[in-house]
Amino acid sequence: MPTPAMPDVAALADRDGVSVGRWFAFYALGLAAACVPLGMMISHEGWTWQQWRADPFAVLAATPVAVKLLTFAVYISLCCTFLPLPTGGVVSAVAMKTVAIGPDVWTTTLAVAAVGAAASTVANLNDYHLFTLVLRSRRIAKLRQTRFYQTAARWFARSPFYLVTLFNVLPIPVDVVRMLATTYRYPRVPFAAANFVGRFIRYGVIAFVTYKLGDKGGWVALGLLGVAALLGAIKVLPAAVRSLRPAS
Repeated sequence: MPTPAMPDVAALADRDGVSVGRWFAFYALGLAAACVPLGMMISHEGWTWQQWRADPFAVLAATPVAVKLLTFAVYISLCCTFLPLPTGGVVSAVAMKTVAIGPDVWTTTLAVAAVGAAASTVANLNDYHLFTLVLRSRRIAKLRQTRFYQTAARWFARSPFYLVTLFNVLPIPVDVVRMLATTYRYPRVPFAAANFVGRFIRYGVIAFVTYKLGDKGGWVALGLLGVAALLGAIKVLPAAVRSLRPAS
C-alpha cells in the first residue's frame, strides 16, 4: 500500500478559528478612542515638557485621576513580548502616595491592580494573536509535531488555567507558558481570565507595598514576587522535568 501523505500543517494552522485582523482592528480603535480624549485632557491641563522634566511626580499629583489611569492603561496595553517595555516600575510609580490615585492604600491598590490587569490582559491577547499569526507559517507550525512540543503540551494540559495564572504573577522576562498556550490553542476566554487574575495579584502586591513603603516599595514588591517565582519553580519544574523523561 502507498504511504499516506503527511497533512498540510500550514493549512491546518490556517483553520485555527482566530481572526487576527479583526482583533487588531478592534485594538486600534480602542487605542484611538483612549488616546484622543487623553490628548485633549493633557493639553487642557497645560503642562509643559519642562515641568514634566523638573518634577514629574508633582505634575502627576496635580493631574486628574482619570488622566493618570487612562495613561497607565494605554501604556500597559502596549507592553507585550513583541514590545517588551518595563511594567513593574510604572505600576510602582502610579501607586505612590504622592501621585494620589486614591485617598487610601486599598482604593489605590484596587484601582492600580484592576486597571493594570485589564490593560495587561489586552497586551497578552495581542501576544496570543501575534503568536497565532506566526504559527500559520508552515515551518513554525511543524513545531507541533516534535516530541518535545508534544511532551510540553501534555504537561500544560494538566492545569492550563493555573499555569497561565502563575506565570502572570511571577516576574519573569519571557513568559513561555503564554507561547505554549497559543500553540496549544488554549481558548481565549479562559486565557484572558487567567491573565487578568495573575496580573491583578502581581500589580496588587506592587501597588500595596509601594503605597506603604514609598519609592523603595517597588523593589521590595519585586523581591517578594521573586520569592514567589522561586516557590513556583520548586512546585512546577520537578513535574516538568519528570514529564520530559522518556518512558521506561
